[in-house]
Amino acid sequence: MKKIILLFILMIFSSCQDKIDVNLDTATPKLVIDANLVWQKGTLGNEQTINLTTTSDFYGNDIPKVSGAVVYVTNISSNEVFNFIEIPLTGKYICTNFVPIINQNYKLTILNNGTTFTATEKLFATPAIGNVEQITLPGLTGDATQIKFFFQDNGSEDNFYLIKFKNSTKVIPELNALEDKFFQGNQMFGLYFDDKIKPGDELDMSLRGISQKYFNYISKLINIAGGNNGSPFSTPPATLRGNIINLNNNEDYPLGYFSLSEIDTKNYIVQ
Repeated sequence: MKKIILLFILMIFSSCQDKIDVNLDTATPKLVIDANLVWQKGTLGNEQTINLTTTSDFYGNDIPKVSGAVVYVTNISSNEVFNFIEIPLTGKYICTNFVPIINQNYKLTILNNGTTFTATEKLFATPAIGNVEQITLPGLTGDATQIKFFFQDNGSEDNFYLIKFKNSTKVIPELNALEDKFFQGNQMFGLYFDDKIKPGDELDMSLRGISQKYFNYISKLINIAGGNNGSPFSTPPATLRGNIINLNNNEDYPLGYFSLSEIDTKNYIVQ
Protein backbone atom coordinates (compact mmCIF):
# COMPACT_ATOMS: atom_id res chain seq x y z
CA MET A 1 0.00 0.00 0.00
CA LYS A 2 2.84 2.39 0.88
CA LYS A 3 4.45 1.65 -2.50
CA ILE A 4 1.20 2.54 -4.28
CA ILE A 5 0.91 5.86 -2.40
CA LEU A 6 4.56 6.71 -3.14
CA LEU A 7 4.06 5.94 -6.83
CA PHE A 8 0.96 8.16 -6.92
CA ILE A 9 2.89 11.09 -5.34
CA LEU A 10 5.74 10.69 -7.85
CA MET A 11 3.22 10.74 -10.70
CA ILE A 12 1.75 14.04 -9.42
CA PHE A 13 5.14 15.76 -9.18
CA SER A 14 6.29 14.47 -12.54
CA SER A 15 3.09 15.74 -14.18
CA CYS A 16 3.78 19.25 -12.82
CA GLN A 17 6.84 19.42 -15.04
CA ASP A 18 4.81 19.19 -18.25
CA LYS A 19 4.80 22.37 -20.35
CA ILE A 20 1.36 23.91 -20.80
CA ASP A 21 0.78 26.23 -23.75
CA VAL A 22 -2.09 28.67 -23.31
CA ASN A 23 -3.51 30.17 -26.48
CA LEU A 24 -4.48 33.79 -25.88
CA ASP A 25 -6.50 35.82 -28.37
CA THR A 26 -4.47 38.65 -29.90
CA ALA A 27 -6.50 41.83 -30.26
CA THR A 28 -5.80 44.44 -32.89
CA PRO A 29 -3.28 46.92 -31.42
CA LYS A 30 -4.78 50.20 -30.23
CA LEU A 31 -3.08 53.57 -30.44
CA VAL A 32 -2.07 54.88 -27.00
CA ILE A 33 -1.78 58.68 -26.72
CA ASP A 34 0.06 60.19 -23.74
CA ALA A 35 -0.80 63.87 -24.15
CA ASN A 36 -0.72 65.41 -20.67
CA LEU A 37 0.68 68.92 -21.12
CA VAL A 38 1.77 70.45 -17.81
CA TRP A 39 3.05 73.96 -17.17
CA GLN A 40 5.42 74.10 -14.21
CA LYS A 41 4.86 77.23 -12.12
CA GLY A 42 7.67 79.73 -12.60
CA THR A 43 8.64 78.48 -16.07
CA LEU A 44 7.68 79.43 -19.62
CA GLY A 45 6.02 76.07 -20.24
CA ASN A 46 7.26 76.17 -23.83
CA GLU A 47 8.71 72.64 -23.85
CA GLN A 48 6.03 69.95 -24.06
CA THR A 49 6.02 66.28 -25.05
CA ILE A 50 3.43 63.89 -26.49
CA ASN A 51 4.17 60.14 -26.66
CA LEU A 52 2.56 57.74 -29.14
CA THR A 53 2.68 53.98 -28.69
CA THR A 54 0.40 51.00 -29.30
CA THR A 55 -0.83 48.18 -27.13
CA SER A 56 1.04 44.89 -27.48
CA ASP A 57 0.29 41.21 -26.94
CA PHE A 58 0.32 39.61 -23.49
CA TYR A 59 3.81 38.15 -23.82
CA GLY A 60 5.39 41.24 -25.39
CA ASN A 61 8.29 42.81 -23.48
CA ASP A 62 8.60 45.96 -25.59
CA ILE A 63 6.15 48.83 -25.98
CA PRO A 64 5.76 49.50 -29.73
CA LYS A 65 6.52 53.12 -30.66
CA VAL A 66 4.45 54.99 -33.27
CA SER A 67 6.65 56.94 -35.68
CA GLY A 68 5.87 59.15 -38.65
CA ALA A 69 2.70 60.75 -37.29
CA VAL A 70 1.76 64.43 -37.67
CA VAL A 71 1.03 65.94 -34.25
CA TYR A 72 0.01 69.50 -33.41
CA VAL A 73 -1.97 71.47 -30.82
CA THR A 74 -4.02 74.57 -31.67
CA ASN A 75 -5.05 77.44 -29.42
CA ILE A 76 -8.69 77.65 -30.48
CA SER A 77 -9.14 81.35 -29.63
CA SER A 78 -6.04 82.66 -31.44
CA ASN A 79 -5.81 79.81 -33.99
CA GLU A 80 -2.07 79.58 -33.20
CA VAL A 81 -0.67 76.15 -34.11
CA PHE A 82 2.11 74.42 -32.15
CA ASN A 83 3.82 71.58 -34.00
CA PHE A 84 5.20 68.55 -32.16
CA ILE A 85 8.19 67.09 -34.02
CA GLU A 86 9.25 63.49 -33.44
CA ILE A 87 12.66 62.53 -32.18
CA PRO A 88 13.30 60.01 -35.00
CA LEU A 89 11.99 56.48 -34.37
CA THR A 90 11.13 57.10 -30.70
CA GLY A 91 7.40 57.86 -30.78
CA LYS A 92 8.24 60.95 -28.70
CA TYR A 93 6.99 64.22 -30.21
CA ILE A 94 8.46 67.49 -28.91
CA CYS A 95 7.27 71.10 -29.06
CA THR A 96 9.69 73.86 -28.00
CA ASN A 97 7.55 76.95 -28.57
CA PHE A 98 4.28 76.10 -26.84
CA VAL A 99 2.47 79.05 -25.22
CA PRO A 100 0.32 78.03 -22.22
CA ILE A 101 -2.47 80.44 -21.30
CA ILE A 102 -4.77 79.81 -18.33
CA ASN A 103 -8.45 79.18 -19.25
CA GLN A 104 -7.69 78.94 -22.97
CA ASN A 105 -9.11 76.01 -24.96
CA TYR A 106 -6.72 73.88 -27.00
CA LYS A 107 -7.29 71.26 -29.67
CA LEU A 108 -5.07 68.22 -30.21
CA THR A 109 -4.79 66.79 -33.73
CA ILE A 110 -2.94 63.61 -34.67
CA LEU A 111 -2.70 62.22 -38.21
CA ASN A 112 -1.48 58.63 -38.31
CA ASN A 113 -1.73 56.12 -41.19
CA GLY A 114 -4.60 57.99 -42.83
CA THR A 115 -6.58 58.33 -39.59
CA THR A 116 -7.29 61.59 -37.77
CA PHE A 117 -7.59 61.78 -33.98
CA THR A 118 -8.72 64.93 -32.14
CA ALA A 119 -9.56 66.18 -28.65
CA THR A 120 -10.23 69.54 -27.01
CA GLU A 121 -9.50 70.63 -23.45
CA LYS A 122 -9.03 73.79 -21.35
CA LEU A 123 -5.79 74.69 -19.55
CA PHE A 124 -6.53 74.93 -15.83
CA ALA A 125 -4.81 76.99 -13.14
CA THR A 126 -3.32 75.38 -10.03
CA PRO A 127 -2.92 76.86 -6.53
CA ALA A 128 0.53 76.90 -4.96
CA ILE A 129 1.58 74.17 -2.54
CA GLY A 130 1.90 75.73 0.93
CA ASN A 131 3.33 74.35 4.13
CA VAL A 132 4.04 70.65 4.72
CA GLU A 133 3.15 68.86 7.95
CA GLN A 134 4.58 65.54 9.19
CA ILE A 135 3.27 63.55 12.16
CA THR A 136 3.64 60.02 13.50
CA LEU A 137 0.55 57.90 14.06
CA PRO A 138 0.21 54.51 15.79
CA GLY A 139 -0.69 51.63 13.49
CA LEU A 140 -1.55 47.94 13.76
CA THR A 141 2.03 46.90 12.94
CA GLY A 142 3.85 49.86 14.48
CA ASP A 143 4.15 53.58 13.99
CA ALA A 144 3.39 55.12 10.60
CA THR A 145 4.28 58.48 9.08
CA GLN A 146 1.63 60.86 7.80
CA ILE A 147 2.65 63.76 5.55
CA LYS A 148 0.30 66.53 4.37
CA PHE A 149 0.80 69.47 2.05
CA PHE A 150 -1.75 72.30 2.10
CA PHE A 151 -3.16 74.54 -0.64
CA GLN A 152 -5.88 77.19 -0.95
CA ASP A 153 -8.97 76.42 -3.02
CA ASN A 154 -10.53 79.12 -5.22
CA GLY A 155 -13.99 79.67 -3.81
CA SER A 156 -15.41 81.40 -6.90
CA GLU A 157 -15.58 78.20 -8.99
CA ASP A 158 -15.78 74.43 -8.78
CA ASN A 159 -12.29 72.92 -8.83
CA PHE A 160 -10.82 69.49 -9.40
CA TYR A 161 -7.28 68.40 -8.58
CA LEU A 162 -4.81 65.62 -9.32
CA ILE A 163 -2.26 64.95 -6.55
CA LYS A 164 0.83 62.80 -6.91
CA PHE A 165 3.33 61.53 -4.33
CA LYS A 166 6.54 59.82 -5.51
CA ASN A 167 8.53 58.08 -2.76
CA SER A 168 12.23 57.80 -3.65
CA THR A 169 12.25 54.20 -2.38
CA LYS A 170 9.32 53.06 -4.56
CA VAL A 171 8.94 52.65 -8.31
CA ILE A 172 5.25 53.49 -8.66
CA PRO A 173 3.89 56.88 -7.52
CA GLU A 174 0.61 57.30 -5.65
CA LEU A 175 -2.17 59.32 -7.30
CA ASN A 176 -5.29 60.85 -5.83
CA ALA A 177 -8.06 62.89 -7.46
CA LEU A 178 -9.87 65.49 -5.34
CA GLU A 179 -12.78 67.89 -5.78
CA ASP A 180 -13.67 70.93 -3.68
CA LYS A 181 -17.34 69.95 -3.28
CA PHE A 182 -17.15 70.13 0.53
CA PHE A 183 -14.19 72.54 0.75
CA GLN A 184 -15.29 75.43 -1.49
CA GLY A 185 -12.95 78.36 -0.87
CA ASN A 186 -11.23 76.63 2.05
CA GLN A 187 -7.77 75.23 2.63
CA MET A 188 -7.35 71.71 1.24
CA PHE A 189 -4.56 69.16 1.53
CA GLY A 190 -2.84 66.23 -0.12
CA LEU A 191 -2.23 63.25 2.16
CA TYR A 192 0.48 60.57 2.14
CA PHE A 193 0.60 57.70 4.64
CA ASP A 194 3.39 55.11 4.94
CA ASP A 195 4.55 52.77 7.73
CA LYS A 196 7.92 52.03 6.07
CA ILE A 197 9.16 55.49 5.10
CA LYS A 198 12.13 56.66 7.16
CA PRO A 199 14.07 59.87 7.86
CA GLY A 200 16.15 60.97 4.88
CA ASP A 201 13.81 59.49 2.26
CA GLU A 202 12.69 61.94 -0.43
CA LEU A 203 9.05 62.55 -1.29
CA ASP A 204 8.24 64.41 -4.51
CA MET A 205 4.80 66.02 -4.32
CA SER A 206 2.80 67.63 -7.12
CA LEU A 207 -0.57 69.36 -7.51
CA ARG A 208 -2.47 69.94 -10.76
CA GLY A 209 -5.75 71.68 -11.49
CA ILE A 210 -7.77 69.52 -13.90
CA SER A 211 -11.17 69.49 -15.65
CA GLN A 212 -14.19 67.69 -14.23
CA LYS A 213 -14.14 65.24 -17.15
CA TYR A 214 -10.49 64.40 -16.54
CA PHE A 215 -11.26 64.08 -12.82
CA ASN A 216 -13.94 61.48 -13.63
CA TYR A 217 -11.58 59.65 -16.00
CA ILE A 218 -8.57 59.55 -13.67
CA SER A 219 -10.76 58.57 -10.67
CA LYS A 220 -11.94 55.50 -12.58
CA LEU A 221 -8.35 54.62 -13.52
CA ILE A 222 -7.25 54.89 -9.89
CA ASN A 223 -10.16 52.69 -8.77
CA ILE A 224 -9.31 50.06 -11.39
CA ALA A 225 -5.63 50.04 -10.40
CA GLY A 226 -6.33 49.87 -6.66
CA GLY A 227 -9.55 47.87 -6.60
CA ASN A 228 -8.09 44.48 -7.55
CA ASN A 229 -6.45 43.86 -4.17
CA GLY A 230 -3.09 43.57 -5.85
CA SER A 231 -4.07 40.54 -7.89
CA PRO A 232 -2.31 40.40 -11.29
CA PHE A 233 -5.10 38.13 -12.57
CA SER A 234 -7.99 40.52 -11.97
CA THR A 235 -9.53 42.04 -15.09
CA PRO A 236 -10.74 45.66 -15.36
CA PRO A 237 -14.52 45.80 -15.91
CA ALA A 238 -14.13 47.62 -19.24
CA THR A 239 -11.70 49.49 -21.45
CA LEU A 240 -11.67 53.06 -20.18
CA ARG A 241 -12.38 55.58 -22.92
CA GLY A 242 -10.74 59.01 -22.82
CA ASN A 243 -11.62 62.26 -24.57
CA ILE A 244 -9.70 61.57 -27.82
CA ILE A 245 -11.90 60.58 -30.77
CA ASN A 246 -11.22 58.90 -34.10
CA LEU A 247 -12.79 61.06 -36.83
CA ASN A 248 -12.67 58.19 -39.35
CA ASN A 249 -14.25 55.54 -37.11
CA ASN A 250 -15.73 56.60 -33.78
CA GLU A 251 -15.78 53.01 -32.47
CA ASP A 252 -12.04 52.53 -33.08
CA TYR A 253 -11.03 54.99 -30.38
CA PRO A 254 -7.49 55.29 -28.98
CA LEU A 255 -6.46 54.90 -25.35
CA GLY A 256 -5.30 57.89 -23.34
CA TYR A 257 -6.41 61.41 -22.55
CA PHE A 258 -5.55 64.93 -23.71
CA SER A 259 -5.25 67.30 -20.75
CA LEU A 260 -3.56 70.60 -19.95
CA SER A 261 -2.85 72.13 -16.57
CA GLU A 262 -0.53 74.24 -14.53
CA ILE A 263 1.44 72.22 -11.99
CA ASP A 264 3.15 73.02 -8.70
CA THR A 265 5.74 70.68 -7.19
CA LYS A 266 7.70 70.35 -3.98
CA ASN A 267 10.47 68.02 -2.85
CA TYR A 268 10.25 67.02 0.83
CA ILE A 269 12.91 65.27 2.91
CA VAL A 270 11.32 63.01 5.54
CA GLN A 271 12.23 64.04 9.08
